[in-house]
Amino acid sequence: MLSDAHRRGSRCAWCSTALTAETAVDAGERTAEDGGQLFPRGCRRCAAVAAYRLLQQHAPACDVCKVSAACPTAVAAVRLMREGGL
Repeated sequence: MLSDAHRRGSRCAWCSTALTAETAVDAGERTAEDGGQLFPRGCRRCAAVAAYRLLQQHAPACDVCKVSAACPTAVAAVRLMREGGL
């Protein structure tokens, strides 16, 4: 269960660090299982680690990644990793 602070994005979805507009990485609005709206955000470090894990899972199965560096998912993941210091 997510706390109210996690649901509205004032705490990191992964480590619960308090976030500001300057320190947060927006993960995009989502609909919760209960039908409510979620606005998850993360700190730069946690977002970078999550992007790294996503890239590890995504790239081996992506036909675009296999032949080119133009995959939008991979490009976004690498950008988040760099912003987070990985």
